[in-house]
Order: sequence, then C-alpha cells, then structure tokens
Amino acid sequence: MRKVNAAVIGTGFIGPAHVEALRRLGFVDVIALGEANEELAKKKAADMSIPRAYGDFKKLLADPDIEVIHNCTPNNMHFQISSEALKAGKHVVSEKPLAMTSKESAKLIELAAKTGLVNAIDFNYRSYPLVQEAADMVRRGDFGRLYSVHGSYLQDWLFWETDYNWRLEPERSGASRAIADIGSHWCDLIQFITGDRIVELFADIATVHPFRKKPKKDVETYTGKALKPSDYEDAPIKTEDYASVLLRFAGGAKGVFTVSQVSAGRKNRLWFELDGSKRAIWWDQERPNEMTIGYREKANEVIIKDPSLLSARAKEYAAYPGGHPEGYPDGPKFFFRDVYAYIIGGCKCKPRFATFEDGHHEILMTEAVLKSAKTSKWVKLGK
Repeated sequence: MRKVNAAVIGTGFIGPAHVEALRRLGFVDVIALGEANEELAKKKAADMSIPRAYGDFKKLLADPDIEVIHNCTPNNMHFQISSEALKAGKHVVSEKPLAMTSKESAKLIELAAKTGLVNAIDFNYRSYPLVQEAADMVRRGDFGRLYSVHGSYLQDWLFWETDYNWRLEPERSGASRAIADIGSHWCDLIQFITGDRIVELFADIATVHPFRKKPKKDVETYTGKALKPSDYEDAPIKTEDYASVLLRFAGGAKGVFTVSQVSAGRKNRLWFELDGSKRAIWWDQERPNEMTIGYREKANEVIIKDPSLLSARAKEYAAYPGGHPEGYPDGPKFFFRDVYAYIIGGCKCKPRFATFEDGHHEILMTEAVLKSAKTSKWVKLGK
C-alpha cells in the first residue's frame, strides 16, 4: 500500500487524536500541522514531531506534498477551510458539524461532487466492532421489523457553572451545542445501524446554566484546570445543556433520545437500544466490548468482542483477539483506514464511512430540533 501525506489543522482535543490514529495505520505520514499562528503551530508541531508547521491554513493548502486535509478547527472555521481545501485539490476529513448551517453544508456537498475528491466526516462511533455487528444483524433480518429506538448520550464536562469552553459561544460553535456536538453522533450511529433515516422530530431543550463563569484566558477542553475566582468573568449562555427528542423514521419506527452535558458521573456515555419484532439489542460506548441481545422466549445473551465470533464485516474492525479490549482510539483508526483505503483505491462504490452527505443530514436534524423546541411542534427535516 502506498504512503499518503496528510496534514491536520487544529490541535485542541481532537487534532492530536487524529494524528495518533493516523500514525497507527502505518501508511499515512502526517507531514504538516496548521494552527492559528506560526508560534503556536511550531510549538504543537514540535510536541508531536511533525516536520512542517503553518500559521496560515492557506499556505498549508498550497503545499503540493499534502494530499489529505484533516479539519479539526472550531466549528465556525469548518466551512471555509473545507471549501478551500477542496478547491486546492485536497481530499478532506472534517470534524463535525460539517458547517454552521445547512446552506453551507449543502454548498460543500455540491463542491465535493464537482471536484470528485473524497470527503468524510468524523462519525467514528460507527467503527466499533460491535456496532458493525449490530448493523449486520439488522441487514440479515435478525431483528425482524424495527419497533422502536431509544437511548442517550450523557456527559458531565460542563456540569459546573465554572466549566467553560469555546463550544459555549454560538459565534464559534453554532446555534446548537449539546445536540450538534453529541446528539449528532447518536443520531448518525442509529441511522447507520438501522439503515433508516430520521424524517421528523419533536424536541424539548434546556439551558441549565443561563450564566457561566468564563475564564479570562483560554483553557483547553477536558484539562480540568482549577482557577481562582478573579480569573473568571460572567458570560450569558445561549445554547442548550440538555435536550430530549422524539423521533419518527422513514421506515415507520419511532424513537426517543436524550443528550446532556450536565449529567454528573457520566463521562461519555453513548447508549442505545433497538427493539425489533424478533429481538432487541443494547450497547454502551463506555463498555464497548460487550453488547446484549434481548429475547422474550429465552435467556438474554451477552456478546463479548471476539473477532472469531463476529460477522466477516464486523471482524475487520477488531484488531485484537477476544479478551483484549479495544476502545475509543480504535474507532478513529478504523474510520481513517476506510477513508484512506478509498483514496488509495480510487473506489467509486458507496463508502463505508460517513460522508459530507451524512454531515449535511445531521445539520438538518439540528436545525429541526431548534425549530421544534421554539415552536413546540413536530418538524420535518429539510433537504
């Protein structure tokens, strides 16, 4: 397999995770890093042993040795950088959300189609082996008719009023936070497993902390640094900490999910249950190596991740034998493997990974949630 040169723009929490996962593939060289200014770019590049550093993303895009761009910047930069990268002839892997609005994301889909370049969005939870197994169960008809879907995605990293991050600022993050940030992951995962689309929803949202204590200087996400009272200033919060959403799927199934970033003790708990006419399954991302199959007529079963017991497709997402746990860092690795294999092979078949089309649909879902919460009505997703 030939080597591919990549660059990562943005080095908050997720940028270094991209670098680490790409290096584990063995056939991708991260040769450049982009940041907000040259000083920061050089420091971060040195920390991660990346040879080239750019304080201007346009200069990075002009580097002819770079074939793939990983857009790990704050949300308000996604559209501009991804657009410029496609125009520069680079394949693009974007963090979500794809853009700030569905008008922007629709333009990105059009541009990607025009250029013929590979485009992907980082819905990496699809790449857990037991998630792939669940999707195969649905495809084989093991569930029968899908009755309902329910679950949640709960975190506590914004539990205190002193918890603060750029994602709380609509001008940088967008009009939605909890739904756009983590609800999008849950919805993409469910639609991937079921092969069915969310077409209509009814939402209720809440801002638990209408005011937060904002640090007077930036603090990196998840660092948990303690600050003195004098280090804060009051900041009004306009985005949601919590949401519950009723769902209707194109195939007739119903669903409901809750997202929260203020649930104490829940670090990153993405959980779902699918209820069908033959069986049910449930899975928890914080315990990713086991999945339960529920029955009415016999004892339930617990599947432990073991590639020798999984479907042919699902075992491709398990790098280690049974009894050797895999977790969050392995999802991006397999997601990137699928993207880069597509780039190298020049495949014209349907991608295994989430594309800009999927990212656009999640923005439509987010906009529908905000409209429903405002009007207290069912809202159909746009196009």
